[in-house]
Amino acid sequence: MSVRLDETDRKILSELQNDAGQSLDDIARKVGASRTPVWNRMRKMREAGLIGRTTVVLDAEALGFEACFFVLIRTSEHDAGWQKAFLKALQDRPEVQEAHRLAGDIDYILKVRVRNARAYDAFYQALISEVRVHNVTALLSMEEIKSTTLLPL
Repeated sequence: MSVRLDETDRKILSELQNDAGQSLDDIARKVGASRTPVWNRMRKMREAGLIGRTTVVLDAEALGFEACFFVLIRTSEHDAGWQKAFLKALQDRPEVQEAHRLAGDIDYILKVRVRNARAYDAFYQALISEVRVHNVTALLSMEEIKSTTLLPL
């Protein structure tokens, strides 16, 4: 389903990106519209798949997840069976916050959030026990400079 967005739709989406927990009345006031039309627009955008699930952003470090690793994976396996096993291994591990299949020399990059280096090693050992990989390089993030889920609407 294709949805044509106007300026009000973009304002609504921006408000939801900034704080999806704010009230419908607050969103309507900020975008300069009344409550019912804003709710109808939000419903249509959700039905069209433009708005996904609503969640909260937790502070990983405050919760003890102090280590963020970017894991570069090269594989010599590219058949459907290997890919299925690899994807299942990633889905089964809550430490994996993001996983991307890449073009170029590296096949996959993972963003893995764990408590410390030992926890990363446990993650690594479990992963390679389930799926065969050619090469794994783990890069520890020393400082998060920018992290956002906001799209430039």
